[in-house]
Amino acid sequence: MEFVIGFLIAAAIGLTGVGAGVLTVPVLVMFLGVPAAPAVGTALVFSSLVKLLAAPVYIARKQVHWRTLGLLVTGGLPGVVVGSVLLRHFNVKQHESLLYTLLGIVIVSMSVLNIYKMLRNPQRGQVRERSGWLPLAALPIGAEVGFSSAGAGALGSMVMMAWTSLTAAQVVGTDMIFGLVVSGVGGGIQLHAGNYAPELLLKLVVAGIPGAVLGAQMATRLPSRPLRYALSAWILGLGAQLCYRGLAG
Repeated sequence: MEFVIGFLIAAAIGLTGVGAGVLTVPVLVMFLGVPAAPAVGTALVFSSLVKLLAAPVYIARKQVHWRTLGLLVTGGLPGVVVGSVLLRHFNVKQHESLLYTLLGIVIVSMSVLNIYKMLRNPQRGQVRERSGWLPLAALPIGAEVGFSSAGAGALGSMVMMAWTSLTAAQVVGTDMIFGLVVSGVGGGIQLHAGNYAPELLLKLVVAGIPGAVLGAQMATRLPSRPLRYALSAWILGLGAQLCYRGLAG
């Protein structure tokens, strides 16, 4: 079961660019019964490894705007450290229901943002350059990633689309590398704290490597937009279930 989940999640990430953090946590919690906090740590490490496989493709295509990436990382790194520390201290049994609820709210919000981005007119108008504000915006985004493993994809791309004049391809590539950096740092903190499931992580990674490669290859042959809609809708349902589980608990 773990191998199948790792393969499918990685393939979905490679195919659509959606789901690295926002999909992995609810699947681990709802289908494998992993407690919330270890699920976040496991998802952070897994998503960073999957993105590491995809990163060279975006760099080779020159889709990464390095100055914008540097501004995002300037705010995102301290943010992810703060979020990871909060998760570490929040990992107590009496707060687990609240943590499920918070994770569910975050995942539902990220799914709605993903759907909103796809429904918007893809033709971007003239954008006023406000990239100097990116470090400030990246601070809470990094904190969100460190605490829930979700947020870098939806929030990072939304900020770049609103505050920079980057092309859509540059937004996607830059956001992929930004997500890799913050999830890698957050995952490293959780690994050091022992806040992950070692055997599960190994199985996910072993199955995720071929899944990510296959998804990246299929991305050039299959229409990704309908798949992104379907995946976002499914994630929305998973987040709602996770929220209900927390409130019922």
